[in-house]
Amino acid sequence: MKRFLRFALLPSLLLFLVAIAWSCKSSGNKTMGTGGGTPADVMITITGINGANSYSPSTANVTVGQTVAWKNSGGTTHTATADGGAFDTGHVADGATSAPIQINTVGDLTYHCAIHGFAMTGTLHVTAVP
Repeated sequence: MKRFLRFALLPSLLLFLVAIAWSCKSSGNKTMGTGGGTPADVMITITGINGANSYSPSTANVTVGQTVAWKNSGGTTHTATADGGAFDTGHVADGATSAPIQINTVGDLTYHCAIHGFAMTGTLHVTAVP
């Protein structure tokens, strides 16, 4: 009986391990955060010079399907929050990088820092895949 259970459970265990490995591989696409991972297609830097915070570049060109991440070098916590609610990085601490966000809509997506109101703004100029 023990031998039967051992051989009966082996295929299920192998299938389970393959499913976990496949899941880790597919969910690892375009994720970053502060711990590393696959880098974003487009990186925007949050800067803070003499108390004036900004996104650099303030307008970034993106193709539909690409990912965008924000690296915070601004000296304090910031966000990148779409004006229409299409995306939100959440709080990005100084020295950290947001998780990449995939952009799937053609057009201009304007965004701002939710912490610092509309004094800190940027635009993603999104075009279709050529």
